[in-house]
Amino acid sequence: MQPYSLVIHGGAGTILKEDMTPELEKAYMEGLDEALRAGFAVLEEGGTATNAVKAAVVVLEDNLLFNAGRGSVFTKKGVQEMDAAIMDGKSLAAGSVAGVRNVRNPIELAAEVMTNSNHVFLSGKGANDFAIKQGVKLEPDEYFFSQFRYDQWKQIRDSDNYSLDHTHQGLEELMKDKKFGTVGAVACDGFGNIAAATSTGGMTNKKYGRIGDSPLIGAGTYANNNTCAISCTGHGEIFIRAVAAYDVSCLMEYKGLSLQEAMEEVVKHKLVDLQGEGGMIGVDADGNTAMVFNSAGMYRAMKHSNGAYAIGIYNS
Repeated sequence: MQPYSLVIHGGAGTILKEDMTPELEKAYMEGLDEALRAGFAVLEEGGTATNAVKAAVVVLEDNLLFNAGRGSVFTKKGVQEMDAAIMDGKSLAAGSVAGVRNVRNPIELAAEVMTNSNHVFLSGKGANDFAIKQGVKLEPDEYFFSQFRYDQWKQIRDSDNYSLDHTHQGLEELMKDKKFGTVGAVACDGFGNIAAATSTGGMTNKKYGRIGDSPLIGAGTYANNNTCAISCTGHGEIFIRAVAAYDVSCLMEYKGLSLQEAMEEVVKHKLVDLQGEGGMIGVDADGNTAMVFNSAGMYRAMKHSNGAYAIGIYNS
């Protein structure tokens, strides 16, 4: 077996230590570590990169702290609409879902789309119908309710404003606070295959069936054994316009940049030029990893078969 690695993220944005209580910081770190251990255990047992990223994202989706799965924010209509995508770098197979409701783990539904649907992207009721057909676990609305998310939505539900993700401040602070609530994972397995997965609850008070970059192959999620696996977190509209994840792959394939160089070019230059804030995680088929962001923080963690381990929140 060759070197293997896993990287995860739980969102990026204006994440400042002075706004974080010791208890909340500890909870985030423990949540990241639990997801990292779940995904890395798959790799240690000789499992595939695809199964590793799915396992890591499932744990993050089950954690109320993160805006995905159970922790998803409320839409304008007061419900949760979730998006997710997964991609296998070996075959370039991919599966995405958008606007799904009551699905406990949207990343599992995305994986079902990839392997059992003959399609890449399903949305809305059709995606939910497919979830029922495939036996993907559903949960009642109450499962996705948290007082914290509800209070956040209640502050802006009667306006046309939206919030990128959670905050503990009042309305004025809420509107200038920027946290991009997404979770994701990328992995390189012991066979040199790579994969990426991303999941999100989107924006608080979003309307018109808004979809961000997370489920869009090439924008928020991409994997190709010849280059890299990427999962993004940021202001989705700009990541879509930049085709951010695929652009990293292109820089590696056509310009010969390394994973780190290509990610920095996209995050620190291309996205900044478009006034895009956020970050991304990546791996290549040699097991190299990178975590790059242009915001004040990004919930992130990585582990490598050579013993390397890192976990962080802030930009320091």
